[in-house]
Amino acid sequence: MANVSEANEKYEVSGKSEKRQMQKEVKRKARSRWRKAVMKNWQLYVLLSPVILYFLVFHYFPLYGLQIAFKDFIASKGILGSPWVGFKHFERFFDSYYFWRLIKNTIGIGVFTLVVSFPVPIILALLLNEVKSLKYKKFVQTVIYAPHFLSTVVVVGMLLLFLKTDGMINQIIKLFGGTPIDFISEPSWFKSLYVFSDVWQTMGWSSIIYIAALAAVDPAQHEAAMIDGASRLQRIFHINIPAIMPTIVILFILNAGSVMAVGFEKVYLMQNDLNMSTSDVISTFVYRSGILEAQYSFSAAVGLFNSLINFIMLIMVNQIAKKVNETSLW
Repeated sequence: MANVSEANEKYEVSGKSEKRQMQKEVKRKARSRWRKAVMKNWQLYVLLSPVILYFLVFHYFPLYGLQIAFKDFIASKGILGSPWVGFKHFERFFDSYYFWRLIKNTIGIGVFTLVVSFPVPIILALLLNEVKSLKYKKFVQTVIYAPHFLSTVVVVGMLLLFLKTDGMINQIIKLFGGTPIDFISEPSWFKSLYVFSDVWQTMGWSSIIYIAALAAVDPAQHEAAMIDGASRLQRIFHINIPAIMPTIVILFILNAGSVMAVGFEKVYLMQNDLNMSTSDVISTFVYRSGILEAQYSFSAAVGLFNSLINFIMLIMVNQIAKKVNETSLW
């Protein structure tokens, strides 16, 4: 019996040794394949390295500073020397009287922007794809792309100039016997002004990716549909839209994942004391509390909460899209 048990032990040891050797061999071959791939395509890796470096420096290394959201940050003591307070700043934010106002305004503007801004570039691309005159098509594209290159400051300046009480829009309202409206100071107008000015500025540029996707549609499909008697509208619905649907789904996931990331600059420039009830969002609150009031730990906690909500929404929308349409980011 002793000999049998010794033989079994030797067999197990030899089996484990062989398994380790096989694992080492597999790893060695994988490293060898990776080295060959890098050497073969080294130019592509060199071109990619600035992008990787950018994300490392500006997006990953700063994650080290997120720990101040769980500390009472004192600049003289540094991040490591500051006392740990756990979820104190999160609880303070959740218990504050402005919490629900910030959430309501941020989600309201984000969802409104998604609902209005997302379909417009798709419709625009489908319409441009049907234009046969090349000169007219180029002219329209130039006109609708131009606003994208205007800075946010210029766009807001235009809004303030046209929509002030004695501005051009109110002059037209007066001309037709109406009463001038203080668009900029009226809280009920803020979301509409923000979203529709954003649509005007971004719809042309955002349509480029859909136009590129439509260019890949096989013309033979349209020819076959025309022979079968399909109208232009039927061809759009049954050929063009299905062809760009994967692109639509991917971009929708990305847009839905940034619903809470309402842009700071434009909101802050359009914001004033009179429209604060509808214009105050998480990003402007973080700026005021973090930069102006020097509450670094508190503002970091609020910003981290906002990012986590965006991350959760991105995962949820991605999973839903994967189940419904079998198209997803991962």
